[in-house]
Amino acid sequence: MNRSHARPLAIVAAAVVLMLSLPAQAALDLSTASIADLQAAMAKGTLSSEKLVRLYLARIEAYDGKGPALNSVITLNKRALEEAKALDKERREKGPRSPLHGIAVLAKDVYDTRDMPTSGGFKPMATSQPDRDAFVIDRLRKAGVVILAKLNQSDWYGVAAPGGSSLKGPVLSPYNPKKSPGGSSSGTGSAIAAWFGTVGLGSDTTGSIVIPSTLASLVGISATHGLVSRTGMMWSSPSQESGGPMCRSVADCAAVLDVIAGYDAADLAVLDVIAGYDAADLATQASIGKLPEQPYTRFVSATGLKGARIGVLREMVRSGAVHDEGRALFEKAIADFRAAGAVIVDPVDTGLGLADSQVLADAPRYEVATAIDAYLAGLPASAPIRSVAEMIAKGGALVKPRIVESYQYGPIDHSPELLAAMKHQTVMREALTGLIDRYQLDGLILPYRTALDDDFKATPNPPAVPGARSENRNAIASYTGLPTIVVPGGYFASDGMPFAVQFLGKPFTEPTLIRLASGYEAATHHRKAPALTPPLAGETLLP
Repeated sequence: MNRSHARPLAIVAAAVVLMLSLPAQAALDLSTASIADLQAAMAKGTLSSEKLVRLYLARIEAYDGKGPALNSVITLNKRALEEAKALDKERREKGPRSPLHGIAVLAKDVYDTRDMPTSGGFKPMATSQPDRDAFVIDRLRKAGVVILAKLNQSDWYGVAAPGGSSLKGPVLSPYNPKKSPGGSSSGTGSAIAAWFGTVGLGSDTTGSIVIPSTLASLVGISATHGLVSRTGMMWSSPSQESGGPMCRSVADCAAVLDVIAGYDAADLAVLDVIAGYDAADLATQASIGKLPEQPYTRFVSATGLKGARIGVLREMVRSGAVHDEGRALFEKAIADFRAAGAVIVDPVDTGLGLADSQVLADAPRYEVATAIDAYLAGLPASAPIRSVAEMIAKGGALVKPRIVESYQYGPIDHSPELLAAMKHQTVMREALTGLIDRYQLDGLILPYRTALDDDFKATPNPPAVPGARSENRNAIASYTGLPTIVVPGGYFASDGMPFAVQFLGKPFTEPTLIRLASGYEAATHHRKAPALTPPLAGETLLP
């Protein structure tokens, strides 16, 4: 049997389990409706994928180019409604392909799509049309999603406004239009917060899932290095790059992770590849034998904090008056953990002074030109740019100085600077996992940021001078390749911008982190929809 057209009982059962989470007769609010809620409504026939896509398109029309003009979308899928109708027909005739059947996905414009350009927000690449889907996009389409749009972002290659691109300009925050939603997955953060789609895809080099998820009051998962394939993604660092979900709930992120990473089950639904392994991205070899035997969604638990042992990574809680409000929010979060039944070990400390020393682990400044060349070389001959040399020639002063510097740096095979950065990555990783082992912890917690200064707005690279301090910079998950999840933890009273609690674990402990994060989410319910993009008529749906 061709698995790409099968409807295994295991997947149908998983869809039913997700659907049962919807309370009887409860109305659906599109701003809070989960994948499970939407699937339950589709199963009952009170909602269709076509209607869902129309509702999202209406929101994009009202709030992205007009109204607050969030400017989060670069390209809309012109065939989205046609695809949604086909998926509705397929559901009626064969049943759902997966728990994501008919769901609308918004993707950062670093993911190759065979039917839409992939620009990275870089104006000279506005017409760059890949001839195939990225590995992650391919898996999602096989699971039955609609890729509704490609999203604006911090410019991948060019110098542009903070949180924006040379192609489309800056992205605005729906929580405070005077603030940036952070980078580099800025469009994904704003678009999902304003519910322009069901779920979003971001990518991370030095915090680019964690930052905008935090600043958009979303849940974001940056998985263990090697769990999610990067094939068909623009990247800047083979040693640090990853892709992952950005959603309005832990359960939705887990459902997306099930598809893009896979789990170790005999029946792999509609996906005709083995779990998340991708021979074109050898980093995914690390995931072999490390995947859970159950879907990631099975680890979502409202009581996930009860009895959990959690360490507080105090060395990432910065001092000074500028951090007072953020520290208070974090202390409230710790109290919430205790109230939910967690055992708190406070403090735990690596002794490395991570807040400052993490910059020593920055590898992309050396790898970036090599990584970009590898991506561009895989584009079809029709692409406007197919090498870094051509990019510099055509882009001139628009090209980021760090790309030019990396290109001029030359071969990195024996680079002492890169070797030193990678060594420090290992030191950090071993120190953090050592803490978890020493104190027998389920995971570590820290605040993503506690200051209200704006250094995060431009998503800067870590300071070029080793040891230089950034009041908000926190890229320890990116530098170490350890899995991390951020969950809404409240809001700064002074500017209305969101605060988040960050969970950090040992490699391939996503199931544990999902349990902890969902327990905190259920105990606090901090996320609230942004007032700047209120519901439109017709968005309250029948269950």
